[in-house]
Amino acid sequence: MIKILTTRAEAAEFAASARFSGKKMGFVPTMGALHQGHLSLVSRALEENDLCVVSIFVNPIQFNNPIDLEKYPRTPERDIQMLINAGCHAVFMPTVQEMYPEPATETYDFGHLDKVMEGAFRPGHFNGVAVVVRRLFEIVQPHRAYFGEKDYQQLAIIRELVSKYQLPVEVIPCPIVREADGLAMSSRNMRLSASDRSKAPEIYRILKAAREIAKDHDVATVKEWVLKSLKSIDGFEPEYFEIASAESLLPIDHWDEAEVVMGFVVVWLGGVRLIDNIELRRKPSKP
Repeated sequence: MIKILTTRAEAAEFAASARFSGKKMGFVPTMGALHQGHLSLVSRALEENDLCVVSIFVNPIQFNNPIDLEKYPRTPERDIQMLINAGCHAVFMPTVQEMYPEPATETYDFGHLDKVMEGAFRPGHFNGVAVVVRRLFEIVQPHRAYFGEKDYQQLAIIRELVSKYQLPVEVIPCPIVREADGLAMSSRNMRLSASDRSKAPEIYRILKAAREIAKDHDVATVKEWVLKSLKSIDGFEPEYFEIASAESLLPIDHWDEAEVVMGFVVVWLGGVRLIDNIELRRKPSKP
């Protein structure tokens, strides 16, 4: 039977008991509205640990847009049933008051990592992410924590957070999970109208085509082609498409500037913000 933990004290007690009995704990932080992408993280956590804990908390301080926070889907009963079916051992569902009894005043600086792409378009977002993730790690005390690569920049920030502050948790990246038509799974997808949902897979189709074009065209040409292609689809409003180093996340002008080059995209569709990414090029490994 799944344990439902609503206070920091309950979650800390569960963590202490697990550690005392020598059990390894895997942790999946979420904002709820769970889908198969989240469940793939739960499955991985269950495979690699004795226990799996999932948190469900819509973190207000990582939303720079109040309307986005208000409209973020919340399906707690459905989420709990999905976690029971998946074999999860505990779910931590704190209130905002429980997580932030006083206003959060922590500030983090991750160099350029939190300034480019999402950092540039969502001021304060990554500080809010760092605050809540560090607090969750300190409460739940997991051995391993699992994050999807759809939020690639967030993953880089969390790795830096763990490294910089020597937090005793191993961060495990997990591949993007896609719908059958290619759309990256996201809680925000449930806000799409039927018409917009039918258009949304074009994002991934364009990214895959960009990967082919990147084989024999320069960076500027690929960027221009992607943005033009996105703008040509009725209802698509691209916020950005960036070609950057997979490691540093800094934009590049030439393919040989990075070992692995990624394409990162954000598209607004019917008032819903959709993000995705793809590996575009990789330097051949030396024999």
